Amino acid sequence: MTVSTPRSGGTLVIACGALARELRLVLAQLGDDADIEVAFLPANLHNRPEKIAPAVDALIAERRADFAHIAVAYGDCGTGGHLDAVLSRHGVERLNGAHCYDFFAGTSVFAEIQQVELGTFYLTDFLARHFDQLVYVGLGLDRHPELRDMYFGHYTRVVLLSQTDNEQIITFGRLAADRLGLRFEHHPVGLGPFTAEVRRLLPMRVG
Repeated sequence: MTVSTPRSGGTLVIACGALARELRLVLAQLGDDADIEVAFLPANLHNRPEKIAPAVDALIAERRADFAHIAVAYGDCGTGGHLDAVLSRHGVERLNGAHCYDFFAGTSVFAEIQQVELGTFYLTDFLARHFDQLVYVGLGLDRHPELRDMYFGHYTRVVLLSQTDNEQIITFGRLAADRLGLRFEHHPVGLGPFTAEVRRLLPMRVG
């Protein structure tokens, strides 16, 4: 896998920083000759989703001439279709799904989990690990705990959709649920669906 070497050819994957660990694991399966560069955008853009589409748009425009193929490792991620409009204009594909829960769990599995209990706050490994920074502090709950009911008053559970069986991640998920005063559930989903989605985006198919 080639990193940060400008060239005309190869593939650029523009990705959410929240997918960094998992995406690197999947791309490592392709080997060092896959000619893929990854450009990560900050994970905290999810707190300002209106900024995601413009950031992706600018990066595609900036790097287009350097690559034969560009793919985007985002869901819609709260952009309300604006990201898809940008990608349609550039002729670039993204991961299928509204958000990372879709492509980590697989659309059908996620739909089943969601249907059981709509008032659910979801965590991935990344979000469990960085819950305090991105959610608790990011939403101002550390300074204004009364906002908890405004943001999470209609939620009943926290579901961790884990990519690994790391016990520390599960502990982080439980702690996040405790912080929010919600019930905790753990659904290990692995990397199978995500791997299939990433491979679908790449011009090089891996068996």
